Amino acid sequence: MTTTDPETLEQTQLSAQWGRIRGRLQTEVGDVEYRTWLRQMSLGVQDGDELTIYLPTRFLRDWVSSRYGDRLRALWQAESPAVRRVDIRVGEGRDIALAEPLSTHPVLPQPEETAPAANGRHVAALRPAPIRTEQPMDTTPAWSDDRIVEPRPDIAAPLDPRFTFAGFVVGKPNEFAYACARRVAEMPSSPGFNPLFLYGGVGLGKTHLMHSIAWELTDRTTRPVSVAYMSAEKFMYRFIAAIRSQATMEFKENLRSVDVLMIDDLQFLIGKENTQEEFFHTFNYLVEQGKQIVVSADKSPSDLNGLEHRLRTRLGCGMVADLHSTTYELRISILEAKASRAGCPVPAKVLEFLAHKITSNVRELEGALNRLVAHANLFNRTISLETTHEVLHDILKAHDRKVTIEEIQKKVAEHYSIRLTDMSSARRARAVARPRQVAMYLAKQLTSRSLPEIGRKFGNRDHTTVMHAVSRVSELMERDGTFAEDVELLRRLLEAQ
Repeated sequence: MTTTDPETLEQTQLSAQWGRIRGRLQTEVGDVEYRTWLRQMSLGVQDGDELTIYLPTRFLRDWVSSRYGDRLRALWQAESPAVRRVDIRVGEGRDIALAEPLSTHPVLPQPEETAPAANGRHVAALRPAPIRTEQPMDTTPAWSDDRIVEPRPDIAAPLDPRFTFAGFVVGKPNEFAYACARRVAEMPSSPGFNPLFLYGGVGLGKTHLMHSIAWELTDRTTRPVSVAYMSAEKFMYRFIAAIRSQATMEFKENLRSVDVLMIDDLQFLIGKENTQEEFFHTFNYLVEQGKQIVVSADKSPSDLNGLEHRLRTRLGCGMVADLHSTTYELRISILEAKASRAGCPVPAKVLEFLAHKITSNVRELEGALNRLVAHANLFNRTISLETTHEVLHDILKAHDRKVTIEEIQKKVAEHYSIRLTDMSSARRARAVARPRQVAMYLAKQLTSRSLPEIGRKFGNRDHTTVMHAVSRVSELMERDGTFAEDVELLRRLLEAQ
């Protein structure tokens, strides 16, 4: 009769529990989110009531710990009441086949925790991760991840030292774009993240994230890697200058020699057919060579009417991330961070007032705070609500204009191609009812009208009908990304009027 080693039996039981937990997580968050953030977790050891889980990078550790830490602990306690704490660390645990939920997607190699090199920069060593054999795949990075980023001053614009990941305030409206940018900065040319396309309204942080990617690469690598960041306008200007000076081949060679190409405000190329053609060929060449491309614009690739279809298709084939309009909570966090860096005490009621009043974009919000701080320092005055009204009277006056329910109804009706009278009609067909619900939702978000007042504007409907519409649209936005983008686009159009 054979006996099983107690330690082996305990480890087998732990592995089975881990496999069930990972399977539940994959079901809860979905395949895409699981593959992006959770698949690279590996099981550590259990020491008393504490269990250790490892992730390959600090960024992934912080992300998983902040967003899934409580859920992991709850799942472990459900499986094993003896586990009271789950410690998430950077490192390498045991890759146990039993612990893997069923999936055919390969695991990409990830950079290890960075360590200082002799020259004072950081070196990140790649370790191989297990790859399933059902779908062989080449996961070799386009370049070794241990080189210094060299900005190309001959073709690129300078980077702003203020725009780093450390200075970027993360909230729900921008957390996905931030996470994608961090992923590209940690591991350029990852499958599925090339190109990275960032889009959103003015002043929401697209340029900040692009600069942050370049700075992050600069901080952590040790052999030459060239990075070129420029606006679409500068791209066009240099292309035209090259044509005039008969130096187009030199222009092409310079651009195609970089390892990371970053183009800001791509919408500027709309209507510039020859420049689009050159960008298209440069884009194709760099991607085929395994080089990283990062692009930003004010709309998603599919909405950039005026760009060639083939270019929009290429731009949408990688990772597309939206930066939504800021929430009140995010605006407060941004103001607190900026005030702290300015070293000037700003009363909480002033920050709350600014966050409520200036909702258009972060750039204007930061500019308003800078004016307040400068005024306080120049005239040696304390910041108060009274001085805020005095110093920012022009900005506050510009924001006094309110969007009306009539404007919302008209814009939504145009967007969904229905009659304006349908907003107040008794028709309940889905093609009419859904746009009406969207208009009610936007009226609640963009105006100060009460629910009964909104209901009266929509054919004397009861306030409970408006409540249901707001709740229904909110649910659909959480479940359907395309629908959420549609509503967000309408919000931007209304706020920009």
